[in-house]
Amino acid sequence: MSKQINVALIGNPNTGKTSVFNALTGLNQTVGNYPGITVEKKEGLCKLPRGVKAHILDLPGTYSLNASSLDENVVIELLLNKNDKDFPDVVVLVSDVENLKRNLLLFTQIKDLEIPTILAINMSDVMKNKGISLNIPELERQLNTKIALISTRKNTGIDDLKHLISNYRDLSIEPCLNASTIDVEYFERLQKAFPNQQLYKLWLVITQDVNFGKMTRQEMDVFQFKTKSEVELKRLQQKETIKRYQFINGVLKEGLTIDASKATGLRAKFDRVLTHKIWGYVIFFAILLTIFQAIYDWATVPMDFIDAQFANLSEWVKHTLPSGVLTDLIAEGIIAGIGGVVIFIPQIAFLFLFIAILEESGYMSRVVFLMDRIMRRFGLSGKSVVPLISGTACAIPAIMATRNIENWKERLITILVTPFTTCSARLPVYIIIIGLVIPNNYFFGLSYQALALMLLYIIGFLMAIFSAYVLNKILKTKSKSFFVIEMPSYKLPLLKNVGLTVLEKTKTFVFEAGRIILAISVIIWGLASYGPGESFNNAETIVAAENPELSGIALDDAIASHKLEHSFIGIIGKTIEPAIKPLGYDWKIGIGIATSFAAREVFVGTLATIYSVGSSEEDENTIRNRMASEVHADGSKIFTFASGISLLLFYAFAMQCMSTLAIVKRETNSWRWPMIQLGSMTVIAYLAALVAFQFLK
Repeated sequence: MSKQINVALIGNPNTGKTSVFNALTGLNQTVGNYPGITVEKKEGLCKLPRGVKAHILDLPGTYSLNASSLDENVVIELLLNKNDKDFPDVVVLVSDVENLKRNLLLFTQIKDLEIPTILAINMSDVMKNKGISLNIPELERQLNTKIALISTRKNTGIDDLKHLISNYRDLSIEPCLNASTIDVEYFERLQKAFPNQQLYKLWLVITQDVNFGKMTRQEMDVFQFKTKSEVELKRLQQKETIKRYQFINGVLKEGLTIDASKATGLRAKFDRVLTHKIWGYVIFFAILLTIFQAIYDWATVPMDFIDAQFANLSEWVKHTLPSGVLTDLIAEGIIAGIGGVVIFIPQIAFLFLFIAILEESGYMSRVVFLMDRIMRRFGLSGKSVVPLISGTACAIPAIMATRNIENWKERLITILVTPFTTCSARLPVYIIIIGLVIPNNYFFGLSYQALALMLLYIIGFLMAIFSAYVLNKILKTKSKSFFVIEMPSYKLPLLKNVGLTVLEKTKTFVFEAGRIILAISVIIWGLASYGPGESFNNAETIVAAENPELSGIALDDAIASHKLEHSFIGIIGKTIEPAIKPLGYDWKIGIGIATSFAAREVFVGTLATIYSVGSSEEDENTIRNRMASEVHADGSKIFTFASGISLLLFYAFAMQCMSTLAIVKRETNSWRWPMIQLGSMTVIAYLAALVAFQFLK
């Protein structure tokens, strides 16, 4: 057993599958997408006894092999295709001890595929408090498998699970029950038509839109096998589900005992408060305010430290390396650009920390349920809340999440309005502008800056809701849907899970944004360091002649400013300045807005690069100080309360993300909707910024 074995982790949502994955793989894991589709793929490596290595694949949560979503299709297609490189040698079915009956439906289906399957019963640490006891030997006998009783919270049973995985060849592949008895004659004909195929695989191929090697439904018909109608197949699926639950009930009657007096505890009491039609919202907004307050208070020290270190590094490079183009590129282009993003790592990390805690604790499902009451009034599905809330991290996976919305109209509306939700890419822009124009004072212990940040999140959410209402009126397609959500048990967040989530999300944000920002920073530096004509090439002579009273550092700054204004980037900025001047912006901010279409967070990096080019003021070398000291030709400050609010509103409403447009095109299979989205959001952003500046100035 020296070869690497494939292990598939499968289970219902909210069974702790991710916790088991983290316990097995630790930091040896990667996250990507399945080729050609937008479903997340998590895989990692695990060392087993006797030196065996296991490739662990964490498959999307699924309730059964009767697929109703793209996520579930991924699971079925893998289990049906033995030629897939990830086809499992063994399946670990992760179940929740409190919902064993529902979890076992999927278990019995996978057993019918004759794949070695281990039943991992998670959250065993709550059994005593919940009054649950299990007869493991009896369950193993009736289910024809081996059971690992585990607790990822207490880190118990993981070694037992690893031992069972390494000895997967000893597991029985005999099915738990004979599902073909739901229609004996039909299944006998099916087996005769394809004698070399597993019967349950044939049944899944017939009832699901999935790939099974080279066999298709059409080829079945060629072989003159008469399939049933869609209605008849659905009826048989229902009979199969009923038969499986009859078997499961019989198994649990012998193997599971629940003390009813302990079964219901604090959960119901918490739910009555947290989902209350008044107190539920009050508590939710109080939690949000606490999060934003913490983001500011806790992140200030590390942010100031990072800002100062990058400024010092830039100065060190200038003074240490030989003068020349390469030194200028490193100091003013690369270091300044990267520093414009790295400074926000503490706040991004804190944001993901709080989101991870809310999800791990089970509270986020209550928020989704709570917000469904609002969603339905505006033409959205209750399931639309999931993309809108996950959009606070990034709009791209949020738009992917709309695939769980069955109704096309509701899904389209959700796709179009989700980018209004404030994502983590907007956070760097918000933080730097709020820090410049909002006083760092307190009102009853609440920071003005934290309140401003929370208000921007609320404004984005309200605009998404209002836009959904308008689209619901414009799009005439009639629709009706039902909202069902599972309420997981409350639990203390696992430190390891939260830590891995924060690390993975922050790393993805930094490296994905960092690649774009590094490239754009170099381009911006080049455009700002060179220019056409005499105005740029003879800047020293022109400035000295026009300002004979200047000398030393003041003269150097005047020459640098003149060169920047007449560089290629200056010419571009001056060209677009008339369009943005009514919003309170100068040409430098215009360049930042233009480049940030690649990604919103590029805005800060662009300004950091522009302000670094030719800067000689050593006492004002941080990003914040450079932006704060920027002035118009008449000496008035550029970043005032009016221009700052205008800029915040522009970024609250503008699309400014070509990656989001690309994913909208992919999800809607048309350029029509992303173009409508881009145009309308840009117009809304421009008008909001215009009104704000003209009113406040």
